[in-house]
Amino acid sequence: MATRIPKAAAMTGIRQRSASGIAEIGKPHIRIDGPEKVCGLAEYPGDVSLPGMAHAALAVSAIACGRVTSITRNEAEAMPGVLLILTHEDVGDAIGLVGHLMEGGYANSSWRPLASPEIRYAGQIVAIVVAETAEVAIAAAAALRIGYAGQSPVASLADPRCTTERLGEVSAEHHDRTKGDLDTALASADVRVEARYTTPIQHHNPIELPSTTCRWDGDQLTVYEPTRYLGAARHGLAAQLGIAPEQVRVVARFIGGHFGSKLALSQHTAICALAARRLNRPVRLEVSRRDQFTIANHRTETQHRIRLGATADGRLLGLGHEAATVSSRFDDFAMEGTDVSTALYAAEAVKAEERLGRVDRNTPGPMRAPPEVPFLFALESAMDELAHVLEMDPIELRRRNDTDTDPVTGKAFTTRPLMRCFDAAATAFGWFERVSRPRATLRDGWWIGYGCAAAARPVKIGPVSIRVAQDGDGNVRVETAHHEIGNGLYTLLATIASERLDVPIERVTVVLGDTTLPAAGISGGSATTTSLANALADACAALLLKPIGPREVHLDYLPAGAKPGALEALRAGHIKLLTLPEDGLAWAFGAHMVEVRVHALTGELRVPRHVGAFAAGRVLNPLSARSQYLGGMAWGLSSALLEKTELDLRTGIYMNRDLAEYLVPTAADIAEQTVVMVADEDTAVNPEGIKGLGEIGIIGVAAAVANAVFNATGVRVRDLPIRPEAILD
Repeated sequence: MATRIPKAAAMTGIRQRSASGIAEIGKPHIRIDGPEKVCGLAEYPGDVSLPGMAHAALAVSAIACGRVTSITRNEAEAMPGVLLILTHEDVGDAIGLVGHLMEGGYANSSWRPLASPEIRYAGQIVAIVVAETAEVAIAAAAALRIGYAGQSPVASLADPRCTTERLGEVSAEHHDRTKGDLDTALASADVRVEARYTTPIQHHNPIELPSTTCRWDGDQLTVYEPTRYLGAARHGLAAQLGIAPEQVRVVARFIGGHFGSKLALSQHTAICALAARRLNRPVRLEVSRRDQFTIANHRTETQHRIRLGATADGRLLGLGHEAATVSSRFDDFAMEGTDVSTALYAAEAVKAEERLGRVDRNTPGPMRAPPEVPFLFALESAMDELAHVLEMDPIELRRRNDTDTDPVTGKAFTTRPLMRCFDAAATAFGWFERVSRPRATLRDGWWIGYGCAAAARPVKIGPVSIRVAQDGDGNVRVETAHHEIGNGLYTLLATIASERLDVPIERVTVVLGDTTLPAAGISGGSATTTSLANALADACAALLLKPIGPREVHLDYLPAGAKPGALEALRAGHIKLLTLPEDGLAWAFGAHMVEVRVHALTGELRVPRHVGAFAAGRVLNPLSARSQYLGGMAWGLSSALLEKTELDLRTGIYMNRDLAEYLVPTAADIAEQTVVMVADEDTAVNPEGIKGLGEIGIIGVAAAVANAVFNATGVRVRDLPIRPEAILD
């Protein structure tokens, strides 16, 4: 989609003009695609309507483990308007096997749901019905009579039958971090804290549901699908269908929210494409809210054991972090997080161990700040417990253990503004006016408390291809196969091109979201801006070296320190996010402070104030940056207080697969939020000094809330979410 910038889009900023004459970077810009979104003109994949389009619906498994023994389709086939029904009896090996994206493949799950009668998780696709209308397709799918032979599933880590294995035995790339002798260090400590923490299963619930629209033109397939990695969807689908990647085009100009959902190639895409080919007409499938709980990914549950030992003046002698997560039977997906939790503070002895359990459920996946949210909930809660035992301000405890280097590897941080974030947040919040003694302030029937926690996330960057062209009139066109997920990418690229090429911003056109454009990587890891901003800056510099007049540059951007094969892997649709530099640590940091009120009789929890201070390198658009931070902070409160996917341990079925019972915050749940942006000039992280900020806002929030609940009530809650019953019990 080509998005033009309205002349009224630019807002007055404070940054000085660049040497070229036009200064756009660093100014607060409203979204140039805002008018299209507000007026309903922005075309999302689910908005596509094609001539002759049929509609599909899914039937999914009612058991978690076993086999399909029979499928009776007479009633469904008799319905007027039903065109096609596909089950494992019709598909089998017509769809090839591709691996999981995080294991060198393309898909959000390696399981082929219609390849055999075998059932590996509740909600697995067992049939697709195509009809003239969506209503008929849904009714016909419900009319299928499916027989099963079931077995008792192992549903979660809480099941005694769930065994775990060391993550290093599953993944050759994982190594548990260790330094010194932890047991000896803990034995010599003046003060020790040992505690266990858990986080629940959580599901993405974006407003835009997963959907696919497939159209064949001869042997050419066009797919309209909200996917966060167009290249993986293209190459994976080609491999599944046995055709060349050049025969597949994937389009996703806008995505209605993901932050981990809509990961790469979905399980339903090839099935929809197969149906369209057999019917020789376009087919559209929109996954229901209930079915997206099992067809898309989720944040898996986690268990943690934290051990801390310190001197009487608060210096950490030992830090141990044992963690367990789960994956499906068929994918080795794990988001390890002790590389962050054991590098955040200057402990003299460190020992980490991560384990992976197997369950009869669908494969989990990334969810905004995938490892840092649960892993730092455990660590930052334990740090608050240690501060309480020491009778020390929790900010002071962190200050005494601040470090410029990783305590395990000795690698230096490129910048380390963690304590500046705490200081800025404390000033904005009024932290030092608090009463540190727990259960000390009761006002109008509400216990009042204050809590804080750190946020930290390693910077990621990836290779990308980008094309910049300028015509004889000076108009500029920027093209790349990335996509707009709501983070303001159209606006960001336009402002960079405007400043670097010295052209008014309204003369820049940005084109995104199509595999016919230069290859771009996954939207994730807070790496979109980091990768594209550096690539576009280089492309603009190269364009200026060409003679004035119609000119064009197609640039392949390879981050410094990346292996040369990364570009080839990118063009082949593989994920190639890198953590650079290899000889140092480049992290974004933050600090959260919250005020919590807990009703003395009912246990009702409210968070009337929340301050977040963040240092994430150079900020290109402070207006959209603030929105990203606020969104992360709101999601953090949701994660702390509301979100939990309820699982029936007997059947392996998710019980609250709708927005009526899967709780997310409304406007009434989010009160006063304050964002403080802390300067963080980092010349070592990448040429543009960008660290990415999409995820740092959510990290640490749950711990800050739990710590505030303890300060308010004297009750230490170590299991998320924090519900009234936890307080009352």
